Amino acid sequence: MTKPIAIQGIRGSFHHEVAQRYFNDNADVIECMSFDGTVDSLLQGNTDFAVMALENSIAGSIIPNYALIDNHNLSIVGEYYLDIQHNLLALLGQKIASIKEVHSHPMALLQCKVFFKDFPHIKLVEAKDTADVAKQISVENIKGIAAIASKNAANLYELDILAESIQTIKHNETRFVIVKRENNNLKRKGINKASLKFELDHKRGSLATILNVMSDCKLNLTKIQSLPKIDTPWKYAFFVDVTFEDYNHYEKAHSIIQLMAENFKVLGQYKNARL
Repeated sequence: MTKPIAIQGIRGSFHHEVAQRYFNDNADVIECMSFDGTVDSLLQGNTDFAVMALENSIAGSIIPNYALIDNHNLSIVGEYYLDIQHNLLALLGQKIASIKEVHSHPMALLQCKVFFKDFPHIKLVEAKDTADVAKQISVENIKGIAAIASKNAANLYELDILAESIQTIKHNETRFVIVKRENNNLKRKGINKASLKFELDHKRGSLATILNVMSDCKLNLTKIQSLPKIDTPWKYAFFVDVTFEDYNHYEKAHSIIQLMAENFKVLGQYKNARL
């Protein structure tokens, strides 16, 4: 029997949409109200897969999620880029003029901030999940409050869309990763992207040397993110994503960097969703 997929949020959320698109439309999910809860569900064996947002084209990296994947030794086995379109949802028959408050996830509120400058009477209130607000409005028949959520949530909870695509920057993508506890059935065929982590001494040129190895081995650096090591002041861990056309080139770079960097770790090897 196939286990459900753990997602942050509830049905109708963007994580739910990714689970449907990456796996299938009928994919069953475990609803988790935090990323920690999502990871716990995976670690406890309630699921074999979890969907986690990792970065947004407007807001940047979701840094705590890098730490969650690293600290729990999870393996990234896939990725999905979702075009995020925020919509203003309310009970049937409501108008924007009658809306007193809009509740949503802080990230959604931030991405739609400019839209609400034209509606100074509306108070913006932070909530844990976009779809959860939509569900509460529907179930409790709440008037005067609107949600920022997806069209999927509007359909699922039978709400009106008062305004479509209200995010400030219309091209707004979030990169989600699919993670497992471990990846025991790794097959080289089709793999052309890897997520790596390593640490370096605070010395001149140490990072440049690693980047030169990647370039010499024909790897394309698509992402680099540094995180401070809490227990070692002024020392950083680097999280990088690389793409490659030939797995042998990646393997060569892997073997060299492993010797040069401290605490080198492969967070995942998978297919580049951009191709």
